Amino acid sequence: MKINYKPKGTCSTDIELEVQDGRIEKVVFKGGCNGNLQGISSLVKGMRVEDVISRLEGIRCGVRSTSCPDQLCKALRALQAV
Repeated sequence: MKINYKPKGTCSTDIELEVQDGRIEKVVFKGGCNGNLQGISSLVKGMRVEDVISRLEGIRCGVRSTSCPDQLCKALRALQAV
């Protein structure tokens, strides 16, 4: 299943996400801190959705109430709701 998610409160402007059988197949962030987001995308590839959510949900970026990893979790939760 694929989804495009529009993050809120971060520098990234779009998250392309593909999940199959409960595991992350692909994550691509548009905008944001390119190197860090490529690293996150590489690290979560192959992980179970629940594991990614449990590790990354609630992470903040500076004084912001959210972050790109936290927005990835919101995208994963939106995908689960479909």
